[in-house]
Amino acid sequence: MSIVRPIVSISGGKDSLACAILALEQFPDTVRFVMADTGNEHPLTLAYVNDYLTQRLNHPIEIVRAEFTREIAQKRLYVETKWSGKGVPDDIIARTLSVLQPTGNPFLDLCLWKGRFPSRMAQFCTQHLKRYPLDRYLMERVSEGGTVESWRGVRKAESERRKNALEREHMAEGYWIVQPIVEWSAQEVVDFARKRGYRHNPLYMMGMGRVGCMPCINSSKDEILAVSWRAPEHIDKIEEWESLVGMASKRGFASFLTERAEDDDETPAETFDRANIREKIRWAQTSRGGKQFDMIRTAPPPACASVYGLCE
Repeated sequence: MSIVRPIVSISGGKDSLACAILALEQFPDTVRFVMADTGNEHPLTLAYVNDYLTQRLNHPIEIVRAEFTREIAQKRLYVETKWSGKGVPDDIIARTLSVLQPTGNPFLDLCLWKGRFPSRMAQFCTQHLKRYPLDRYLMERVSEGGTVESWRGVRKAESERRKNALEREHMAEGYWIVQPIVEWSAQEVVDFARKRGYRHNPLYMMGMGRVGCMPCINSSKDEILAVSWRAPEHIDKIEEWESLVGMASKRGFASFLTERAEDDDETPAETFDRANIREKIRWAQTSRGGKQFDMIRTAPPPACASVYGLCE
């Protein structure tokens, strides 16, 4: 009989933790854990994974990171040799080339290469920063033999896109996808780990609904507000990234929380003035409709805030 070799994708969040516990209980001798570090993780998440979870699971958690040196070099060559012929002014070409250099941060390098941030309609961050590095890791494990299973913390209730998620699915590449918590609710996931004595990512006690990228490009009003209060240094980081990615764009502007122009007459500069990260934080402080500031939303949050009852 072939040896079953589960590979659990760790994010630092509650769902991947539940998968890790289940896999460890069923396959203590063959389970492996891997995390795709996007470069936009909160330091508390990295510490939680690298320090707490590694010790609590009593297994190493391997880290994979995307790398875009080749893509950025190709983009530089294209800008240098093609943009002028397409009518792009020399000053814009010079500005773009001044920032089109690898930084070593996967998220920022991806956006510099693309000349824009990902969006709900073009969510290329998940593909390039998580799926591709994890797929490469999985294929290396497949080449080592055995029955390789990719365990993923996917739940049907998470989104419309995942409502038809399967618990098991065999892939043509030679491994199984296993999603053991597809039918669980968020609270069931949280309670499962707590009953087994595991601590959750401390960001959940800081009002965060998700603990992956900080912030995520899909952040809600409440999540944007929580990040601005709890992790203002991340807002500073995003503001700097907006400047760099804007310089790498023909338009000259790039907002992290991408928003389309309100009408055909709105310029990229006007869209950016309305949609940059600082303006989005101001918007997050307003009541429904985005016009009136909400005194409750502008008040400092409590010391502990959790939608999962983790402050009890």
